[in-house]
Amino acid sequence: MKNKVYILEDDASICGLIRVALEMNGIAFESFSCCADFLEALKKEEPDVALLDVMLPDGNGFDVLRQVKAEYPAVSCIMLSALGKEEDKVNGLNLGADDYVSKPFSVLELTARINAALRRKRQNSVLTAGDLTLNYDSMTISLKGEYLDLNRKEYELLKYFIENAGKVLKRETLLTEIWGYESGETRTLDNHVARLRKLGISIETIFGVGYKLNV
Repeated sequence: MKNKVYILEDDASICGLIRVALEMNGIAFESFSCCADFLEALKKEEPDVALLDVMLPDGNGFDVLRQVKAEYPAVSCIMLSALGKEEDKVNGLNLGADDYVSKPFSVLELTARINAALRRKRQNSVLTAGDLTLNYDSMTISLKGEYLDLNRKEYELLKYFIENAGKVLKRETLLTEIWGYESGETRTLDNHVARLRKLGISIETIFGVGYKLNV
């Protein structure tokens, strides 16, 4: 696994301590002080772990958590919050947080929790959806045990389908996530879906909306 952490924290002193700890442990990271920059970075690359503050200048960390888990379910999320009451922790965990650390916290403890999340990621580096198996480590996808010969965009598209198996995905979402198109019509998506179907993958057309991977 790539072992990369995204930090969403607007307190420069806290962010600095976390960055030093990650550097000492050889863990790559990027830090963001606002929700907008963090979410924009997610479109380009998914980290293994995201550290999410709750009270941010342009939003709420719980809302960010909800969006991350809906759109990037493979990202492990650890909440960092001064809201340390039991109901706050329960709320975060119910929204999909993988861990919840109250401020003030021990940097050593936080590092241990990050390493634990990374270990869980390594142990769960394979995702299945029906007869499809996605291996994050080798960046391969197999169908009924047979590896598929995919080019880069075919792999990225099918990976996104597998991570969102059973969900109806809008054309605009797929074009933005895979090709970075924010607007405009293109046959690129349709051609790639047609190619995946020829490989025996069941992708349903939802007319007027987009596509869905059937599992």
